Amino acid sequence: MKPTGPLPGEFAAQQGMLTIAGEPFDHWIALAGTTPLFVYDAGIVAARIAALRAAMPAGLGVHYAVKANPCPPLVRAIAPLVDGLDIASAGELALVRAQAPGQPVSFAGPGKRDIELEAAIGGGVTINLESEGEAHRALAIAERLGVRPRLAVRVNPDFELRGSGMKMGGRPSPFGIDAARVPALVRRLIAAGAEWRGFHIFGGSQALDAGAIIEAQAQTMALAARLARESGATPPLVNLGGGFGIPYFPGDAPLDVAVIGAALGDALHRRDAVLADTRFAIELGRWLVGECGVYLTRIVDRKESGGQVFLVTDGGLHHQLAASGNFGTVVRRNYPIAVAHRLGAVADETVNVVGCLCTPLDRLGDQVALPEARIGDVIALFLAGAYGRSASPNAFLGHANPPEFVAGAANVPNAIFTS
Repeated sequence: MKPTGPLPGEFAAQQGMLTIAGEPFDHWIALAGTTPLFVYDAGIVAARIAALRAAMPAGLGVHYAVKANPCPPLVRAIAPLVDGLDIASAGELALVRAQAPGQPVSFAGPGKRDIELEAAIGGGVTINLESEGEAHRALAIAERLGVRPRLAVRVNPDFELRGSGMKMGGRPSPFGIDAARVPALVRRLIAAGAEWRGFHIFGGSQALDAGAIIEAQAQTMALAARLARESGATPPLVNLGGGFGIPYFPGDAPLDVAVIGAALGDALHRRDAVLADTRFAIELGRWLVGECGVYLTRIVDRKESGGQVFLVTDGGLHHQLAASGNFGTVVRRNYPIAVAHRLGAVADETVNVVGCLCTPLDRLGDQVALPEARIGDVIALFLAGAYGRSASPNAFLGHANPPEFVAGAANVPNAIFTS
């Protein structure tokens, strides 16, 4: 038997039935008319953002990284609660313009095509430049369009976020410009007449160590001050990145954001004079939305092989690649998982929960202890709010895309998205 991660505390059971946004799980299945499906509780996200603002220093901007979950009704629900939306493609730009018109937008990511740069520059989007070559192309496009581009510099820092699941700094990287080369580029942008918007400095993601995040934020502020002095210009904004993790696996504990906020407040109070007029923001995706989502998939077969039980579902890694262990994890571990109508019941068998795809990689639960489940029962996979459907190979083997419900948001009541 292999353990699973902790179930998020926001999801309750009523007489053993999983409830989502106050409704039993089968309510959402009935509305969708099918399984599998995703259900996102926007009320959890709103509470998460409110708790973050209460913990962080006053005036700190909060940005949502759309790549974590670009479900249109969810983006529409989040937009009024944050100070900016961070995108990574022209597709995401079109999405946020449709769902959150007028919201400040910044565009990061390597490999931006000219057509994407043109759309962003023409639309007043802040571009986080990832290379000197990208800067050259952006300036040329802006000159052709006859507009003043809003350009920030993404810095590849000379440190990394300790304990992060994906390290984004302190090494050769496709992300950002090496810190030593940044001052010269900033001076070039300003001389060219661009509206310089500041720095984006991001050292890693999915960290659960508050001390490591505090250390990285302090290093980020020191680096921003040094680069400002060497550039001869005060950055209007420093995006401190994020890196806040959530507890997916056994032994993981929730991040203490109050400790992080207190330390950041102290660091901002004591910041270098060159940053006195600089605004600061953090950019979060997974931490805001990861725990709001549940993936519901129905058991279509129960079989035994080699003395093991396999519960075969109508879902799989084509919707939930990360939960299958095939999205960046080195050692496969089980996400929180439950039998949806027997939440809290005693586990009385050890099973493998697998999907419907023709690959042995399609495993949603590996030797997990669950209450006995039969054909027709529903399996709930938690922490499905980030890097789920949009980060999975939906077209693999031609199965239909699962619908997504956004529940509990005042501005998008029980919205459903299908495509």
